[in-house]
Amino acid sequence: MLLAVDIGNTNITLGVFDNEIILETFRLPSDKELPQEEYEILFHTLFKKYSINACIIASVVNELNKVVKNAIDNVFHINSIFVTNKLNLGIQLKLRYPKEAGADRIANACGAYVLYSKPAIIVDLGTATTFDILDKNGNFLGGVIMPGLNLQFRALNNCTSKLPKIEANTVDKPIGDNTADAILSGVIRGSACAIEGLLSQCESELGSKAVIIATGGYSSLISKYMNRQFDFINPYLTLEGLRFLYELNKS
Repeated sequence: MLLAVDIGNTNITLGVFDNEIILETFRLPSDKELPQEEYEILFHTLFKKYSINACIIASVVNELNKVVKNAIDNVFHINSIFVTNKLNLGIQLKLRYPKEAGADRIANACGAYVLYSKPAIIVDLGTATTFDILDKNGNFLGGVIMPGLNLQFRALNNCTSKLPKIEANTVDKPIGDNTADAILSGVIRGSACAIEGLLSQCESELGSKAVIIATGGYSSLISKYMNRQFDFINPYLTLEGLRFLYELNKS
């Protein structure tokens, strides 16, 4: 069985695959202070009923790379591989600086390449909100990076004297009659408007309509405030892309 691991700035998402079937997923905090031994205990406990014989990792947190890989390799007696632009990706990176492509964005692009028609735009609503764009031939052209919802909430709280820290939630109307609702409207509805506007501009540059795939924890929340809905919401797109990349590179 394959263990696919996506190390993000906020969470580590893990999925167990039996061939093409995802059996179970887990989410852990991206804790840079947790020692390797504690990660080993966690992985042993979470996956004790599975026979893990391979692992592929996408990471955007360099401080966790060695700790997580060593913990996984020690527990399952394997040699995990990391996603980089040097792997066989199955797609072309049409970027000015290919080595800048984040491993999670490469995985998203590969997942969309396999699962959906092209051109395609993947909107990943995580710590940052990213757009990953495939042209009609499946080439990865690049994309867009903007602050995610929680970053916006934290910035308003940390960089002002009076604005409170709040959590993402639904907001009934655009005009907030109290501070919390005004912040929610600005961040949630504002992000929805920004995403819609950027989708339109990206499609203009592509020269055609694209399939829009959303992933990340806030996809369903944001879609409530969009006139144009996502064509697909796939919470496991990054993990699916990792599985595809492992199959291409397992030899």
